[in-house]
Amino acid sequence: MDYQKEQRIVMTLDAGGTNFVFSAIAGGKEIVEPLTLPAEPEHIDRCLNTLTEGFSQIKRLLAEEPVAISFAFPGPADYPAGIIGDLPNFPAFRGGVALGPYLEDKFHLPVFINNDGDLFAYGEALTGSLPEINNRLEQAGSIKRYKNLLGITLGTGFGAGVVLDGNLLMGDNAAGGDIWCFRNKKHPQYIAEESVSIRAVQYVYKELSGVTAALTPKDIFDIAEGVRSGDRDSARRAFAELGEMAGDVIAQAVTLVDGLVVIGGGLAGAAKYFMPALLKEMNDEIGMRDGSRFCRLQSIAFNLDDEADFCRFAKGEAVKISVPGSGRQVDYDPCKRIGVMISKQGASRSVSLGAYVYALNRL
Repeated sequence: MDYQKEQRIVMTLDAGGTNFVFSAIAGGKEIVEPLTLPAEPEHIDRCLNTLTEGFSQIKRLLAEEPVAISFAFPGPADYPAGIIGDLPNFPAFRGGVALGPYLEDKFHLPVFINNDGDLFAYGEALTGSLPEINNRLEQAGSIKRYKNLLGITLGTGFGAGVVLDGNLLMGDNAAGGDIWCFRNKKHPQYIAEESVSIRAVQYVYKELSGVTAALTPKDIFDIAEGVRSGDRDSARRAFAELGEMAGDVIAQAVTLVDGLVVIGGGLAGAAKYFMPALLKEMNDEIGMRDGSRFCRLQSIAFNLDDEADFCRFAKGEAVKISVPGSGRQVDYDPCKRIGVMISKQGASRSVSLGAYVYALNRL
């Protein structure tokens, strides 16, 4: 499906704990001015009324009837059923709220709800990094192509989604790709997200520097860059530790996915400080009792945002080999490799396009 030529309209929502931002997409582009309304997370009736009012106002702006509503919403949730569970930042959502069926009754449209990690991965797989890398490989003359993707979001939490050959992995409990709860490498009593999140960067910088002032990740990044006063070494080490902890989890997850890794989210802008540690962890060694050592992954991880690394990634070890009993030759590339890169279109756009394409594919 060429989503850029699609004229069908899907209404979308960016659901934050403070505000809801409503919009509509056709052909991969927003076709209305986004509408922002207060989320009312502490009052279920007001929250539902806001959702109804927001989508109603967007619908009145459209020249044609929309074909669906599709958006990301926080979990826990039974996403296929459209039922939202007990949300930490939405106190009014308790005991199961049938949000999808509610909106279907109001608008007589199919409603698709997923989490942002899933839709980020789906957007990157169908409209972003996956087709981009395959195009670059083709232009470089490489025989290698990719069909699978692990999408990672680094921000308030440690989100993820998995796309396998164009299909979003939901899981039997709508919990596919939930890597945030992996065991923490450095602090085994905690979940991985405690070391891979905004609060992790803040905590580690405070521990290393002894500075007690409340600083945002942007403040810490500026300290690392040397444009703000502070402990520059501690700032860089805080991001490097995030990279190491994320790399450990990603290495475990990608062993099952065996595809490209794409990173987005609010912390992705600090990639220069966390990516070296992340790749080092993915390419680290592991061993056996007999003393043998080898890479923890069967594949080599490359930084696709580094041109020299991409060239090595594209080249691989491709050779021609002869078919036995025949004069014919075939291509063979024994180099197993995966690429890691930062999202070019950004997490917000990938989530929106993921919601859009997901709805059209389901229809």
